[in-house]
Amino acid sequence: MDRKKIILPAPITALSVLFLMTFSPAYGADSLASAFAEGNWHVSLRWRLEAVDQKPLAHNATAIPLRARLSYKTADWSGLSFNAEVDYVTNFSVDKFNAGGGNTPNPPGYPAIVDPAGEDLNQVYLQYKADFGGQFRVGRQRIIYDNSRFVGNVGWRQNEQTYDSFSFVHKTGGGFNIQYAYLDNVNRIFGNDVAAGDHEQNTHLLNLSHTFKGLGKLTGYFYDIDNEDAAGLSNTTWGLRFNGSHQAEGPKLGYGIEFASQKENADNPIAYDADYWRIDLSAGFGTTTVYAGYESLEGDHARSGQAFRTPLATLHAMNGWADKFLATPAAGLNDAFVGVKGSLGKWKWNVLYHDFSAQSGSGDFGSEFDASIARKFKKHFGILVKAASFDTDSPAFGDTTKFWVQLTANY
Repeated sequence: MDRKKIILPAPITALSVLFLMTFSPAYGADSLASAFAEGNWHVSLRWRLEAVDQKPLAHNATAIPLRARLSYKTADWSGLSFNAEVDYVTNFSVDKFNAGGGNTPNPPGYPAIVDPAGEDLNQVYLQYKADFGGQFRVGRQRIIYDNSRFVGNVGWRQNEQTYDSFSFVHKTGGGFNIQYAYLDNVNRIFGNDVAAGDHEQNTHLLNLSHTFKGLGKLTGYFYDIDNEDAAGLSNTTWGLRFNGSHQAEGPKLGYGIEFASQKENADNPIAYDADYWRIDLSAGFGTTTVYAGYESLEGDHARSGQAFRTPLATLHAMNGWADKFLATPAAGLNDAFVGVKGSLGKWKWNVLYHDFSAQSGSGDFGSEFDASIARKFKKHFGILVKAASFDTDSPAFGDTTKFWVQLTANY
């Protein structure tokens, strides 16, 4: 069962045909055969134990998903290459969890662990690298912009988020980077067996940046999201982001500041305007880095539907690993956080604290401690142990504890 069927829109199909018509005379059958014969295969396995205790739900959740991924990329020929990637997720008959989005293999009352079982055509695209340095892709693909706050692949979940898209990337020698994508469909982490897993789009994404040597990178973006299956997620966002690092004597300093403004778009039934702020600071001392930040997503506690939202984001990486704020609360969200991370031999560790509150009104949403430790073994193998503990007095949320053990193998 393939949960993700590819139906490319007319503009993308036309571009594919144009590429093939333009460049197919450059190679005959023998050259095409050589490109496939010289291609590379990649196999990866990712096994995870995830346990969740979430109040006031009656049951704890446990899932043991294994993802097997097979990837293939042809050799380049006249700038052209073909890429394909297939995933298979199984949960070893463990059904003590809610797989989310309507994928519920058990009675109600279990926390969500969004790793539904099944087969996925995760990526399949044609790529062309032009002589001037531009890269074109047509087909199902992974797209990640900046820190994934607005556009990402939700890579933490076993069923990755990918896009049926035409994309263009050009990194110039002068420090400029141009990224554009037209999205026809978002293949979400819930899989194509449920409506929540497949959102048709008429979306344009534009991300421009320039790196200033010794200072940092300035990024400007404009995201015009038209979600034809979930109109409430349609919005237009523009923003500016600056981040960088500096070291002379003493610690290595990191810094970042970002602002974005958003309003409704297309058939969104609710008219709204909302802003976004983020500030990051860090100081590195040898193998240890202390960091802190503040993120604010505007809302309105007196009117629902007015909150800033990021429907294409990798949300697990933001606002705590317990995933309590995958949807921005109506009153908005302020997240003040501080952490310390580093390495000890071959082990990498991270400890982080969040304080969450309403951006509008005076609500206190709770606090969270996160911690992780990971390392790689003999190039191909890895282990990760990770935990999150969310504590709250608010009836709108529930105390939540999550624990993970993850093993990976890559060949």
